[in-house]
Amino acid sequence: MIDNLFLTGAVLIVLSVLLSRASSKLGVPILFIFLVVGMLAGEDGPGQIDFNDHSLTYLISNLALAVILLDGGMRTKVSSFKVAFWPSLSLATIGVALTSSFTGLMAAWLFDLTLLQGILVGAIVGSTDAAAVFSMLKGQSLNERVGSTLEIESGTNDPMAVFLTVTLIAVLGNPEADLGLSFLATSFGMQFGVGALVGLGGGWLLWSLINRVELHEGLYSVLVVAGGISLFALSNKLGGSGILSIYLVGLLIGNKPTSFRHSILNVLDGMTWMSQIVMFLVLGLLVKPATLIEIMIPALVLAFGMILVARPLAVWIGLMPFKSFSTKERKFISWVGLRGAVPIILAVFPMVAGLPNAELYFNIAFFVVMVSLLVQGGTLMKAARMADVTLPPKPTPNSRSGIEIFRASEWEMFVYRLKEEKWCVGEPLKRLTMPEGTRITAVFRDEELLHPSGSTVLQANDTLCVLGQDKDLDALSLLFSEAPEDEAAPRFFGDFFLDINCRVSDVTGYYGISVLEEEGDMPLKELVELKLGACPVLGDSFDWYGLHWVVADVKNHQVTKLGLALPDNDKIDLK
Repeated sequence: MIDNLFLTGAVLIVLSVLLSRASSKLGVPILFIFLVVGMLAGEDGPGQIDFNDHSLTYLISNLALAVILLDGGMRTKVSSFKVAFWPSLSLATIGVALTSSFTGLMAAWLFDLTLLQGILVGAIVGSTDAAAVFSMLKGQSLNERVGSTLEIESGTNDPMAVFLTVTLIAVLGNPEADLGLSFLATSFGMQFGVGALVGLGGGWLLWSLINRVELHEGLYSVLVVAGGISLFALSNKLGGSGILSIYLVGLLIGNKPTSFRHSILNVLDGMTWMSQIVMFLVLGLLVKPATLIEIMIPALVLAFGMILVARPLAVWIGLMPFKSFSTKERKFISWVGLRGAVPIILAVFPMVAGLPNAELYFNIAFFVVMVSLLVQGGTLMKAARMADVTLPPKPTPNSRSGIEIFRASEWEMFVYRLKEEKWCVGEPLKRLTMPEGTRITAVFRDEELLHPSGSTVLQANDTLCVLGQDKDLDALSLLFSEAPEDEAAPRFFGDFFLDINCRVSDVTGYYGISVLEEEGDMPLKELVELKLGACPVLGDSFDWYGLHWVVADVKNHQVTKLGLALPDNDKIDLK
């Protein structure tokens, strides 16, 4: 029996891994493939596996979600909170409440439910899913304001969905219960307050322990995962949001000097993939496709109603105070309301509580998740390009790995393979202007190791090993790596760059453009703040006096370089 279970589970995981290669070819999200594999292996599919254990599903899904959020938090830069924290918080609270309400009204009408039952359905599917968002956005070049808002929203909006779901289940399960304003305020405050306190406080204690205790290198990742899950469970036990807690644990550890950070991230990467596969396989096994067909038409209407009406309305209202978001950015954020594992996990709550229509709620949630992954996930990058929220792909090394030479080491080895087009080909190393503190440690030519010196002349197809830190990556990649091909990339940041401290008149005067005296006296920095607000991000742009101005470089949330794009008929020779 045990061997059969191991064999079946392992075969399903191997099959999911192999089929993941078809994701890009078919244009469907990889998580959708894992879900479909689970459905095909289930009772109504060719696999004929009879699985109906909601408690086990809840356990596995929560454990997997905890690992995914821990990894997502560790890879989120805390600097992004300056740009996106308040908009994300608005979407994670007001946005979820509005999405749940609008979706609930539609659900009540479509499925002939009471108003409270309909809003329960809305609450179950009301939050975006961190696993889906992190998976779909990983490696994509979105502008920081949009990408950070979506990631932080998905990592922090589950407490509101859980609060609404649990409260509505309590009301429907016991209509006589006294759920006054004080109870609701306390419950809401516990979800966010305890979740944040346990996450930040426990995360700091865990980080301190990691940096103080002497362990075998491989045990640090075990300590992080076990410590994170224990804080996840503790937060839930105290009435807080474990999901929020473990995300904050990862955020804190990932943004502080941490012992063996690189090896921890490498282990977490594999664990996250395993968690996603197992979670969506199990969720797929639990559903019965035959029951989905019965509700297909109203569920399809509900899913598209949420995607096209409820989510956009909630985003528009939630982002009203934040003027820095353009109309196109708001439309894109509305479109990327990805649903994933969390709605299905929340749909198990009514089953455990024994509510009437619990199976209907589960099937609706599952159907909505499938449509969301397929429609929104499958068109994500096309929508991003249409909304102009993408940036040109950044040059990156062929590979990178941490050098754990001492505790909390930030050193990494970057590996580059030189193409013929790079200007440094044919030049001796002594002529290269390297970022301060970096060093070329090895050069491989025709698979043979060379010991580099200042007189070593670089050739096409040489492989360089460069020692540096994450802060050096942009400068090193510009020297040695090739960005993925993108036809629009060469002119994205303009035809030439301007010093942000120049005066406006220095630019407009060159082109014979008349501006008001007070406008001409402004530094470009002040012009950018006037047009784009206090926190512009890379790629932000505006049109002024017939010229197209683009933020071309940002350091510490301050614009340091401004690009200027000229109309094609105004091109000049700047040499």
